Amino acid sequence: MPRSGFRWRLGTEGVVVEHVNSMGLCIDLRLPLDRFCMELRHETRRRVTGIFGISGSGKTTLLELIAGLRGGATGRIAFGGELWMDSEAGVFLPPEKRNIGYVPQEHLLFPHLSVKGNLEFARKRALERGLDFAWVFANVTEVLELGPLLERRAGELSGGEKQRVALGRALCSGPSLLLLDEPTASLDSALRLRILPFLCKVRDRFDLPMLVVSHNPMELQALCEEVVAINSGRIVASGVPVEVFSQDTMLSGMQSYGLQNIVPCVVERHGAHSSYLRAGKSGDGPCLCAPFCGHRVGESVLIAISASEILVSLSAQHGLSARNCIPARLLRMRNVGHMMSLLVAIHHSLPPLAVELNPDAADELALREGSDINLIVKSSSLHVC
Repeated sequence: MPRSGFRWRLGTEGVVVEHVNSMGLCIDLRLPLDRFCMELRHETRRRVTGIFGISGSGKTTLLELIAGLRGGATGRIAFGGELWMDSEAGVFLPPEKRNIGYVPQEHLLFPHLSVKGNLEFARKRALERGLDFAWVFANVTEVLELGPLLERRAGELSGGEKQRVALGRALCSGPSLLLLDEPTASLDSALRLRILPFLCKVRDRFDLPMLVVSHNPMELQALCEEVVAINSGRIVASGVPVEVFSQDTMLSGMQSYGLQNIVPCVVERHGAHSSYLRAGKSGDGPCLCAPFCGHRVGESVLIAISASEILVSLSAQHGLSARNCIPARLLRMRNVGHMMSLLVAIHHSLPPLAVELNPDAADELALREGSDINLIVKSSSLHVC
């Protein structure tokens, strides 16, 4: 049976992971727990999948089962054409044979070692996989900007620095699959916004399959192509992040966050008090005006826009203090509780945006799916990550 199908190589822009024999991730699991019986069946060929749910829904348990750190389940797990677990056939591949990089919530760094020592702890596993560790180490250090920290002890690091080092150590082992368990849960909102771009750089630079567990919708929208929402050990929704998070059944798990739209942008220019960003990873979308951000011209950034801070107009508006008037196409309307949820398209290269609207306003505007509309957004409502 072939090994999980990814190999690392050196490309013109650093580390590249080549797909050799990938068949995605397949799970069909049952596990009795204290409060419910977990029953999950899902197959994904998406490279970055998010696992969403409230605390106690079974997210971390699922990661531990995939990593081989927890037993007791019946069913089947397969990844990249390789069978990791099959209870009927008596197959159970131990964790060290699954070629996984796992970053738990607690980070679990060695406090007596320096940052360099923690990263080099992965040397043995990388060499066993035939990797040039010096090359892997250099690339991981560069992507995560760990160079200035290498001689510091783990106990001297901030929360965000510890997160980057834990992520770096997992990457240095040369995994075929990266598992992240609540990667920003222990950080305050400011640090969370600082870590998100690093996670996006890892996603884009290393091109590794990733599973990301989080109860933060913004985090999963920024990182993932697909979200699987679970509640009491069962899948309740799956699909494109913004569509999953705009469903009525998701709102109870999102009340403390609200629905955020995450838009990749490229910095185009700076004014005296504002920054002008082109939406889209390639900067080919509409121009957005945000508060001055200080990022370099040409740099890639993420912006967060709350669905509740977007206004809808039937025509382009002039003479307003709001700096952004964005042409859009209304894709879908749905009543969700006491508000109307809209999905709108602003550019072919971008995922749709979610907009929350008063149902009476939607009626007065006579909104219809397929209509051309305009989105009005104050620059102060754009939060640059």
